[in-house]
Amino acid sequence: MTDFDRQAARCVIVGITGTSPTAAELELVKRGVGGVILFARNVKEPAQVADLAKQLKSAAPGPLLLCADQEGGRVQRMRPPHWTGWPSMRRLGQLDEQGGALGLNGTALVERVAKAIASELAACGVDLDFAPVVDVDTNPLNPVIGDRSFSRDPKRVARLGVSFAKGLESSGIASCVKHFPGHGDTSQDSHVTLPRLAHDKRRLWEVELVPFVAAARAGLASVMTAHVRFEAFDRLPATLSPMSLELLRKDVEFKNCCISDDLEMKAISQTWGVPDAAELAIAAGCDAVLVCHTLREQHDAIDAIARGARAGSLPRDRLAEAAARVEILEKFAKPASAIDAAAAPAACSSEENRRFAAQLAEASALAQTQVRPDPTERRA
Repeated sequence: MTDFDRQAARCVIVGITGTSPTAAELELVKRGVGGVILFARNVKEPAQVADLAKQLKSAAPGPLLLCADQEGGRVQRMRPPHWTGWPSMRRLGQLDEQGGALGLNGTALVERVAKAIASELAACGVDLDFAPVVDVDTNPLNPVIGDRSFSRDPKRVARLGVSFAKGLESSGIASCVKHFPGHGDTSQDSHVTLPRLAHDKRRLWEVELVPFVAAARAGLASVMTAHVRFEAFDRLPATLSPMSLELLRKDVEFKNCCISDDLEMKAISQTWGVPDAAELAIAAGCDAVLVCHTLREQHDAIDAIARGARAGSLPRDRLAEAAARVEILEKFAKPASAIDAAAAPAACSSEENRRFAAQLAEASALAQTQVRPDPTERRA
């Protein structure tokens, strides 16, 4: 295995098919992938998830990030009765707008929720939470963001998003603010098509970018890109766009790891294909790419990145920089020896967390709210 192969593998985060890894999936992990992302298909109960984390980390040749989307609301990979159910970020934003609840202002309330989420994730061996959503909820018809956002107010989203992320990180879980440069105003779902927005850069600076600037100033661990095309100034979706990612680095001044959304989403895969998109994303400025569902696509993505570096179409210093940023993020990765599967059930859905979540539900009248389906789980 060459340095290019090792660097390429580190820049790919993969999904697996079930509640325990297959032999083929363990071989993929042994290539040195940067992380493994969990979906509902991988989750039964806390001890099983912790044991899965131990298996995956034990197979890895170096640090391995176990990742999940545990946002609260309709996007929670780990759910009751084995884990605590948390309100949507919109509900927390509304409580902030009302001045807080339970003797806490909105900022402190959000941070406490994040710390509670982090405690349950850490007990199961999870290292990176793909949260919070810091998209600004400006389109009531948005099919994929909606109540995953804190607010229509960019400054409230920025303040609460940073508070949530700091709650995670102070508890040993890396955060990932998403979806740069903004997915809140779209009317299409990037899981099924490529959304387009006509916003120019002035509009972005006034609305969409406000939370990302706050995240950059707070030094948060990672950011996720949006598969959205901003037609006023770019011809490519942000994930594949040197222009958008230069905006992230030079203007927003975000210094840490940049991770793509899943390249198997149709916004990307239908036009570019996963392997080519993986190389293009790294070349554009992403440091890691998500390939969440298909083993062949995962291997091909690693091979395409390494091949691009060997051929020169992917600058070698860009690949080295990307791998180095993932390596920094991997400081959050717990070793297999630190995970206690037997202790995980007691740490998840604790009486304290359940009571706090119930009080939040009462304060926000959450129990009367219709639950919408999770838009991020793969649909047939």
